[in-house]
This record gives sequence, structure tokens and C-alpha cells, in this order.
Amino acid sequence: MMQRNDNLILVGMPGAGKSTVGVILAKLTSRDFTDTDLLIQTSEKRTLQDIVDTYGYAALRETEEKVLLGLFVENHVIATGGSAVYSDPAMMHLKSLGVVIFLDADLPTLESRVHNFSTRGLAKRPDQDFADLYHERSGLYAKYADLSIRCTGLSQEQVCAKIIEQTG
Repeated sequence: MMQRNDNLILVGMPGAGKSTVGVILAKLTSRDFTDTDLLIQTSEKRTLQDIVDTYGYAALRETEEKVLLGLFVENHVIATGGSAVYSDPAMMHLKSLGVVIFLDADLPTLESRVHNFSTRGLAKRPDQDFADLYHERSGLYAKYADLSIRCTGLSQEQVCAKIIEQTG
């Protein structure tokens, strides 16, 4: 059973629903909502894609790590960027702030949702396609997750209900 001011931290692939589920979950659980991609864009005063285009994917990952390590909030739902799991220090910090929840959607579902793969601001190597990224990251999400929610075939509200049911 969680304490009321614990954070719920959502991780997963682009298209898994972290931001959308996060907003709904925050409303349902009387928490604030933080989208770390927006924190990155605000701190850098540029889009994620602009960071990747100008400085490369590794710079986006470094910036993301810095933003995550500087995050200190209570009673929030936090939607992380999909690449947060590349930083062990950042993930261990997030785990210290609350429950890390992996929104686990299958590859066909994700591919049907992500149509702007090349302009979305993803921290990926130039040679990676979406399937490569999915396979590379899946193990990392599972490694850091305190809880995994299979999202395939579920509405955002159903995903929220499962999270609430399993986190008390």
C-alpha cells in the first residue's frame, strides 16, 4: 500500500501512452502531473527534435539525465521520456521518488500510434528503426519497473484503473 504523496512514474516506449495516461491518472488520483519531455524543452528552450538535429541523440540523453536527476516532487504522476531508461543514475533517482510503472505495449500497437518517428525527437542512433529501438529498450524498462502494465488492447482509462488497482 502506497502513501498518498508517493509519485507514480510512467516509463515506456513512444506511443505507449505515458503522457495521455499520466494526465488522466493524475486527475483520478489527485496528483499533479509532470511530463519530463516538457521540462527538457523548457530548460533548453528548444524542441527535442531540435536538440537531436543540432547536437545529436547523445546530447538529448545527457540533457534528459540532468533534468531527471534534478527532479524533486511529491504527489505527482511523472511521464518520462522513452529514453530515460538509458541512465542508471536517473532511473535509480526516480525509483527513490516513487513507483516506476512500465506501460508495456506491443510493437504493432506502438507502430500504429507513432507516425512521426523521424521528427518526434527520439534519442536514438541514426541507424535505428522503431523495431530496433523497441527491442533495445524493452529489457531496460522491465529492469527498472516496479510494476508492469500490459497496455495492448486497453483504453487509457482501463490502463489507469489497472495502475490504481495495483498501487493501492
